[in-house]
Amino acid sequence: MIDFVDPAAIAGLSTRTLTGDHYAGSRFVHISYPEFQDAPALNRALRAEAEREWRDFGGRTKGRAAYARPELNVDWQLAAASPQAIAVRLRTGEFQGAGWAYSTRTYWFDRRGGKVAESAGLLDGEHALRQLAQLVRERFKGRGSQVQREEVTVGGDRFDSMAFNRGGDLVVEFDDCQIGPCSLGRLAVAIPAERVRPLLSEFGRRAQASVREAARRAQDSVREAARRTPIRRPETAPTESPQAVSNRAGTVDCARAKCVALTFDDGPGPYTAKLLDILRKERARATFFVVGSNAAAQPGLIKRMSAEGHLVGNHTWDHKDLSKQATSRITDSLARTEYAVSTAIGQRPALARTPYGTMSQAVRDVATELGLALVDWDVDADDLFAHKAGDITDLAVRKAHPGAIILMHDIRRETVDAVPDILKRLRGKGYSFVTVPELYGSAGMQAGHLYRSGSELPGKRPLT
Repeated sequence: MIDFVDPAAIAGLSTRTLTGDHYAGSRFVHISYPEFQDAPALNRALRAEAEREWRDFGGRTKGRAAYARPELNVDWQLAAASPQAIAVRLRTGEFQGAGWAYSTRTYWFDRRGGKVAESAGLLDGEHALRQLAQLVRERFKGRGSQVQREEVTVGGDRFDSMAFNRGGDLVVEFDDCQIGPCSLGRLAVAIPAERVRPLLSEFGRRAQASVREAARRAQDSVREAARRTPIRRPETAPTESPQAVSNRAGTVDCARAKCVALTFDDGPGPYTAKLLDILRKERARATFFVVGSNAAAQPGLIKRMSAEGHLVGNHTWDHKDLSKQATSRITDSLARTEYAVSTAIGQRPALARTPYGTMSQAVRDVATELGLALVDWDVDADDLFAHKAGDITDLAVRKAHPGAIILMHDIRRETVDAVPDILKRLRGKGYSFVTVPELYGSAGMQAGHLYRSGSELPGKRPLT
């Protein structure tokens, strides 16, 4: 196992996202990666890898029928974050119709030298890599005949994902199907710290030491906190967080006023803070459907959304098409995001939006169980594909109507640049900007129901 670092503890960390339903609607793509304030070379490398993943995936699925809906999903974790080194582990999942296949790649950044290295850069050259391959083959003995130890070679990308655990052991992991049947999934071994140390480069030794030191400090901190905090028996069982509501709900009566709900998906991202500045200045509120991994990495932005009168909704943990998922995975994705949001603001989301707007009965059932109303949209500003803010503005304003739920994405600079004009032009037409539940007034929103517009039926009844 690798002990991943909490990204919320890293000052200046933001997230970047490439997403879209591209290629004539036949492919779903969502790629997320971190961006660091003080590591521009690493940021460039991660961006280049994200673009390569997208490009290669398009090539592999070219000509596939639209109904097959191939999907690419890339998420990330921090395998290390210290004054010496940063390690970003990218996990790529591809769905080609028969199930998901996963691969990993870990990039290392030497803070001292300001340089990026792939995982093999932890080792002291080709000779050390060959010795490591032999150690890995030895460690796989006893794992069963299905593990193809002869496939552990120094060629290709066999050693593209390596990181240290808290004891300084080198964890070497292999992609699905790489050295055994796909049914085995991820295969990994840990090479003991004392055996791998002679094989490490100068940077590799510093990285190993920094991971061990960070683990020691974390353990000391836990012990000190336990020593200082007396153990008390709880008087009552903890209660779950209340449902999230806008602290300004009720200030507009949408039965009398012309209302629209601006909704923003996939954040928070690098432009979310600017968007919140605009909304605060213009005294408009919105609904944010956040991706759980982004929310967990940037809880300060989630807190600000809630404090400034906006509503935080659930957009799953990693933006995978839920209609392809088993019930247990749907539940896990939504529940993990609920936990990230409630940890930040003390309220759990009452609304959810599915990635790509896909739906299944399993999704409805899980939403009902978790107390989530499902929100679609009836106005798409098409901002994922627009190249100019003016085009986004024109489309959103032209299609807006009383009760509209307008889809946009705060991960794009062009979208955020379009918002001031959208607010100005729609306000000039007499519109008020509210959160989604306010469109339905006293009728409310019910868990498991799907809502596309506040103007669907008289009396604000949901479209199911």
